[in-house]
Amino acid sequence: MIRALYDWTMRLAAHPRAMWTMAGVSFAESSFFPIPPDVMLIPMILADRKRAFLIAAVCTLASVLGGMFGYLIGYALYEALAEPILRAYGYVDQFHAFEAKYNEYGSLIVAMGALTPFPYKITTVFSGMVSMVFPAFVIASVLGRASRFFLVAGLLYWFGEPIRAFIEKYLGLLTILFFLLLVGGFAAVKVLL
Repeated sequence: MIRALYDWTMRLAAHPRAMWTMAGVSFAESSFFPIPPDVMLIPMILADRKRAFLIAAVCTLASVLGGMFGYLIGYALYEALAEPILRAYGYVDQFHAFEAKYNEYGSLIVAMGALTPFPYKITTVFSGMVSMVFPAFVIASVLGRASRFFLVAGLLYWFGEPIRAFIEKYLGLLTILFFLLLVGGFAAVKVLL
């Protein structure tokens, strides 16, 4: 079943509209969608390594735009949803103390969330909730997302065929590892929050 899904994804990655699909996934993942854009990015680059850096650039741009949307969601949700809950439990002062710390280290937190398997959408929405300085948020998002996607693009561009052979040989194991990292990222969020 995994092999059939892999083959289907590789065919989809070579489709003329694949770039738009990947951009949509990348945008949505940055604000609300649970599946990272790597599921499109990697096969698209493997299908056409000459366009690796263009694909990474589109993925980065769409992801940062989606992150801005996530920021807007967090900003809008704070007054409508989070603030009444914090008031009801008497945590407004503690939240504001945490907010000050988050704003002090927010750029680093956003960059790390954008670069690592930690769900980036959590940092985008939370950054909006605490009203992080927007230009700092955008710069950290661009640096983190570009680092992540261009690193993947570079590795696949320079080592594409051996990596493709490795992926095809160990597809089952890599799929399990990918989902463990994905679940681990969400578990880390639960522990941190």
